[in-house]
Amino acid sequence: MEHADVVIVGSGFGGLAAAKQLAKSGINYVLISSTPEHLFQPLLYQVATGVLASHEIAPPIASVLRRHREADVRLGKVIAIDVDNAVLTYEHDGERTQIRYGSLIAATGASQSYFGRDDFADKTFSLKTIDDAKLLRAQIERVFTEAKGADAETRKRLLSFVVVGAGATGVEVAGQLKELAKRHYHQEVSVTLVEGAGEVLPPFGGGLSEYAKASLTKSGVEVLLGTFVTDIEYGKVTVKDKQGIERRIAAETVVWSAGVQAGGFAQILAEATGCETDRAGRLLINPDLTVGGHADIYAIGDMTSLNGYPGQSPVAMQEGRHAADIIRHKKLPGTPFKYWDKGSMAVISRFSAVVKLNEHITFRGVIAWTMWLAVHLLYLVGFRNRFAAVASWLVAFIGTGRPGFDEVEQTPDLVGLPARDAA
Repeated sequence: MEHADVVIVGSGFGGLAAAKQLAKSGINYVLISSTPEHLFQPLLYQVATGVLASHEIAPPIASVLRRHREADVRLGKVIAIDVDNAVLTYEHDGERTQIRYGSLIAATGASQSYFGRDDFADKTFSLKTIDDAKLLRAQIERVFTEAKGADAETRKRLLSFVVVGAGATGVEVAGQLKELAKRHYHQEVSVTLVEGAGEVLPPFGGGLSEYAKASLTKSGVEVLLGTFVTDIEYGKVTVKDKQGIERRIAAETVVWSAGVQAGGFAQILAEATGCETDRAGRLLINPDLTVGGHADIYAIGDMTSLNGYPGQSPVAMQEGRHAADIIRHKKLPGTPFKYWDKGSMAVISRFSAVVKLNEHITFRGVIAWTMWLAVHLLYLVGFRNRFAAVASWLVAFIGTGRPGFDEVEQTPDLVGLPARDAA
């Protein structure tokens, strides 16, 4: 049986941050990922709306860690763990492999939650993977292409969008759909943003949330707050507000960005370690990021819940470095993790964004938009990816083109799209 000093499961922000930190002490590690690339998930909506090509936000993991002699990167999906004997089993192409680990860092993230209505998954588009983004992009191209030669009634039906969830992803998708229609396709679209909370971008709150709502409304997005989706059928979404008033909204395309659900490896770990989970299946980890009573197992990022920290990449990265520092003896075992909140940001549309550094320092408009570009450029992995992203942003934001729509690759066809869209 193979042995590894450290096994990292997951290649997101947290997993890579842990890997890079371990490498500083020359610690050998095996990184197991279900995909061959590292995904810059916050920019998936730009792939879906054609601003960026998929390769610009998904560099190969092997390329990201190419200077790490300590790295052993493997493709696979973890299917079992024996916590008493510290043995992990993963599967790839039907072949199972077992590894005995000294320490384990779980960083597999979370998937979309439909709040008990799993049937919504087949009727909506999500944005959690590259394939999700490509699928939505194919749908967007289809409806705009078919709308060009259609009669007025058909065109109105085709160009009806509903976005569920007014967090950062929902706001960014809604804003980009309006930008795309106006500046690239030169067509009128109907975009409705539905949010159960009482404000847009709830984590921001106050003036920034009001600014975001006003900016979206000014661009033509209809914003429905305190409103919940109760049903989704072909061509329409049924919503209900807090007063119990129902309304049906035309929707050829529904984008779902409300809520997350941890499963897969999180569930395997919970059952194996006896670790409790919250309603979303996230592991209720210890203050030092360990799982249950197992000092050799750490869990980080979106698959966990700790102190109400947001499910964002900065949290996962800091947690990854913290776990790695304990493993490489730079911090004492049991040291509690403390999150340093550097702020939050969300882009609304071209030249419009919001940035919150703390309760007293906030930015909005062009300044915030420029800060958003700079930060996202900084965190893109690899010089080539940064250069390509800058070029694509210039074309999309300054000009009227959409480089992502010209991407040379196999784009998903309509087979596999939600049934209401393939009809």
